[in-house]
Amino acid sequence: MNDENRIKYLRIALWVFGFIFTFGFWPLTKVWPSGWTWHVEGRSYYLEMMIGVYATLGLFLIFAARNPLQHKSLIWFTVWSSVVHGGIMAVQAFEDHNIGHIYGDVLAVFIVAAVLGILTPRNKAT
Repeated sequence: MNDENRIKYLRIALWVFGFIFTFGFWPLTKVWPSGWTWHVEGRSYYLEMMIGVYATLGLFLIFAARNPLQHKSLIWFTVWSSVVHGGIMAVQAFEDHNIGHIYGDVLAVFIVAAVLGILTPRNKAT
């Protein structure tokens, strides 16, 4: 895939992931708590914090979609933080037998990392 097509698809991916991070995370915790919520009893300050952080990241990904090459550090932060976050959650899911997370939030952050990592041009000339 040439860089022009990568950037075209990267813009779409940034917008889609940004929208999901900003507006889709909270509904997923309600519809599929075993795949998206780690603490289901009572109010979870942790969950509220994660929704706030991901909503903020989502807005910045939407802004980055306008000109992805000017926001490569944000994109690479999203890639690598998703890999780290997904890795930690995967270990925790297996340790605590919360396998629903493997097919929910763990898989989702790995997909985000893979798609953005594949689509982001690497050479400095672009």
